[in-house]
Amino acid sequence: MGLSDQVARPLRSGVAPITTVILFSILLAYVFVLYQPGVGPGAIQRLGWQAWEVINPTPTVPQHLDDLGLPANEPKPSGTPTHWWEAPASTPTDPAAPSTFPLDKWLPLLSRTTGLSEITISRCMFPPFMSSVCAPKQRYDEEFRKGGEWVRVDRDINAKSGYWYLNMYYRRTRRFDVPLITNITLLPQGGEAALQDRASWKQVSTSVRDGVPGLSPLYLWYKLGPTLQDYKDENATQKIITELDVLYGDGPAWWSFDKVPTAVTPGKGNAEPVWITYRRGPGKALPTVPPLHFNPERNGTYKILQVADLHFSVSHGQCREVTTSPCTNADDMTAELLSRTLDAEKPDLVIFTGDQLNGQKTSWDSKSVLAKFAREVIRRRIPWAAILGNHDDEEDMDRKELVTHLAQMPYSVTQVGPQDIEGAGNYLLKIRSGDPSATHILTLYFLDSGGYIKANFGPFTQITDYDYIRQRQIDWFLQQSASIKPVLRPFHPDGAADLGHISARAKKPVPEAAPAQTLAKPNALMFYHIPIPETSNAPDLDASGKPLDVGSQFEEAGGSKKNAGFFEKALLSTFESARGPPEVKVVGNGHHHVTDNCRRVKGIWFCFGGGGSYAGYGRLGFDRRFRVYEISDYGETIRTYKRTEFDKIIDDVVLVGRGALGA
Repeated sequence: MGLSDQVARPLRSGVAPITTVILFSILLAYVFVLYQPGVGPGAIQRLGWQAWEVINPTPTVPQHLDDLGLPANEPKPSGTPTHWWEAPASTPTDPAAPSTFPLDKWLPLLSRTTGLSEITISRCMFPPFMSSVCAPKQRYDEEFRKGGEWVRVDRDINAKSGYWYLNMYYRRTRRFDVPLITNITLLPQGGEAALQDRASWKQVSTSVRDGVPGLSPLYLWYKLGPTLQDYKDENATQKIITELDVLYGDGPAWWSFDKVPTAVTPGKGNAEPVWITYRRGPGKALPTVPPLHFNPERNGTYKILQVADLHFSVSHGQCREVTTSPCTNADDMTAELLSRTLDAEKPDLVIFTGDQLNGQKTSWDSKSVLAKFAREVIRRRIPWAAILGNHDDEEDMDRKELVTHLAQMPYSVTQVGPQDIEGAGNYLLKIRSGDPSATHILTLYFLDSGGYIKANFGPFTQITDYDYIRQRQIDWFLQQSASIKPVLRPFHPDGAADLGHISARAKKPVPEAAPAQTLAKPNALMFYHIPIPETSNAPDLDASGKPLDVGSQFEEAGGSKKNAGFFEKALLSTFESARGPPEVKVVGNGHHHVTDNCRRVKGIWFCFGGGGSYAGYGRLGFDRRFRVYEISDYGETIRTYKRTEFDKIIDDVVLVGRGALGA
């Protein structure tokens, strides 16, 4: 047999057809499975329910503050701004941030434009981490028709009041041909007769009070409006409901959310009111906070109000060690005291120095408490910053989650800070001059002093001590301090208004008696909650031998016993020279409610805020109080005093600058 016959026999025996089929199958697999077309103009097109949601990083919904009792911001007339800080602010977009997000996640802080198509409620005997056992059945035909999987709102409607967990679910859809929810309400059995356009409303079959003893059933109804393709105007996404949430207690809804007018449970006994809240469209844009600056109308001054240890709860709070009678609503009484103080002092910045939340199982839903503790400051549109205390993260949120929420509240200048060091909320703020030069003339440092040191003993965890400022935080502070450039001090402002015309910028003449200027870093104040051990060291003495210690000192102990050397390695290392002053002149602490003294230790003042809350522990005869820092002479002079609950000013003293104690 020749070679040609050996080759031809397999072909004649059927190998050729099989080979042909295999090759053809590979070709089909390549064309329909493996082949991926190049990115073209269609890459930006989102079609059907399979597409990803497009996120608007800067919501364009006009902001309003109706839920806080404020009118809408009046539009400014067009033209050149009067001052540099009034220039329109631009919000840079992070190029690394994703522009789209999946729809099967409950992310209430995220601004969305994709609407909801269906809502349901499911009862569950299992805790949240096993909630999938009780989730509504996922049917692919319904998922296709109504658009999207069921998403669970991670908030128990029956919290603290029902026999079992009650979870709310919704579908979020990308489809243009599915009716979207435009309204929701709560009605008792038979109450649907009052609904207008009854045919467009759908009832959720499970009562929102399912499992709550002693209350008649109450049902959630939602209204289906037009599909997206049926809307004819550009503001369609502002009419649809895009997110649901649950609020506990009588505080305000989270920013950009509204309460359904009827409470799920009215709250009685130990149970707190429960509210369903919702957001329309992408939500209200956060108000723009102008850059922090000295007020030229106050002749180069900047006023800071320190608010320490509010200890707010989901409930109204319990009064502690008070002489005021009756006292049945500690949180509201504290808010009223803060309101009076804000109106009297009119600060440029409010700083909350930790323990905004009471913890101790009374602020079991942190988000509901966060929504109310700064309400009086937000109402007045005052910029504010916050750090965390040891009680803030005792409940359902960790420290990073807490600071993330704080940073996304109206008029907040709080920052999450770097991710590679301990704690959350390590950041600094630069206060600039009000003249056209916008010179950095005051620094505010904020550090997270942590909560508790915990030790693990097998399956058990035990608290061993208060936490403390760690080495990596020290390194971060030193890096930030080193990056701050010196300025000519004392600072002399430019005397012209910032009109953008060089010819108008005439220098204000410097008085003959003005001291000579030298290059030095701006003065700084620092805030953290738990005091370091050196705070209780023996105070410095003035020229006459009198201790530099002003105010009440009732708690000598109470801070952390551990120490990474923050005082020596950080605070003292920032001295300008061997004999010069330190960069940080004043440290503001909370934590000790009945301590309100200012004590100078090796040139640095340590000042406590004193307890300002009726819900935090106190001492009979020790009035509630808030501390004020007034920085004048464009950052050179630092004065402090306290305003008590009876509007009495006490311990008014100059710490730094002209007329300083011990100078």
